[in-house]
Amino acid sequence: MADISIIVFLGPSLDLNAARSILPDADYRPPASRGDVEKAAAENPDIICLIDGVFFEQCSVGHREILGALRKGIRFFGASSMGALRASEMELFGMQGVGHVYSLYKDGILDSDDEVAVVCDPFSNQPLSEALVSIRATLQKAKDEKILTKDECETMFQTAAGLYYPERTYDFLIETARENNIVGESSLHSFENWIRNGNAADVKKEDAISALKVVKEAAGEI
Repeated sequence: MADISIIVFLGPSLDLNAARSILPDADYRPPASRGDVEKAAAENPDIICLIDGVFFEQCSVGHREILGALRKGIRFFGASSMGALRASEMELFGMQGVGHVYSLYKDGILDSDDEVAVVCDPFSNQPLSEALVSIRATLQKAKDEKILTKDECETMFQTAAGLYYPERTYDFLIETARENNIVGESSLHSFENWIRNGNAADVKKEDAISALKVVKEAAGEI
């Protein structure tokens, strides 16, 4: 494993210390922007794993640079965020997708990068908003646990989808629903307490963990 070269582009999807506890020998780099994968491929690593990348504030990772890495024989994995999106688009060329978000893109359930976009602290890369895909999963969980009704979940999701992605926090979502009287106060109060008790889903984090485990297994096969 120590002789295997692995580059991972990681940001708000998973805490760096948690990532290193799974895959300690990888070279962890910030969320990828245009040209970063091309530069990484020029170093001839055995594996590249794209988890996080930039979306709106800079040019995102290009398909051609991923294709260039694949043509060099570099094993390329994608998951969670930009990695899931690009893996769904590049799987025919050999990029390997991992996780729930990747499957949602692959199956056409998601088609917009807005679903995984978050705003994060520029120094720590910690997320400061919630990804819509995680809000989607959280509301499904709230419905399954009868915290909210199906109609209330749909209303809350449409409200979240209508927010600009940096504004997507559970506090702001609940405040918006309350101010516009779109969900009853009793239900909102139950949902608010449920969220504060740690019940929110974080599918991007779960997928990032899964991807690193898959990469670790793949590295053991080289």
